[in-house]
Amino acid sequence: MDSDLMRLRALVRAFVDERDWDQFHTPKNLASALMVEAAELLEHFQWLQSGRAEELGADKLVEVRHEMADVLVYLVRLADKLDVDLVAAVEEKMVLNRAKYPAELVRGDARKYYEYKDYKKT
Repeated sequence: MDSDLMRLRALVRAFVDERDWDQFHTPKNLASALMVEAAELLEHFQWLQSGRAEELGADKLVEVRHEMADVLVYLVRLADKLDVDLVAAVEEKMVLNRAKYPAELVRGDARKYYEYKDYKKT
């Protein structure tokens, strides 16, 4: 696992241990909390045209940054509880995504892979 993620994992572990919260951090509970925090992040963008930084403004951008941190904390904690190396998982998933979304077929197009007439299921 990347050293920055390991440092974050240790930071979150210490925070949880200091509060005796490990007993509440089941994978199901962590996945639920992750979704709640992701929804709180999304709420900041709900009625905006694009959600770019200039549209959010400085104060909202701070709030968005904090919600992003909450999402990452729960993701790192969930990975810790399930012994998932997030860096390796992303690398593995990118290999799968490259196969599913070949650049020469999807460049500049936001459709899902199964919407391409030339897509061949592998």
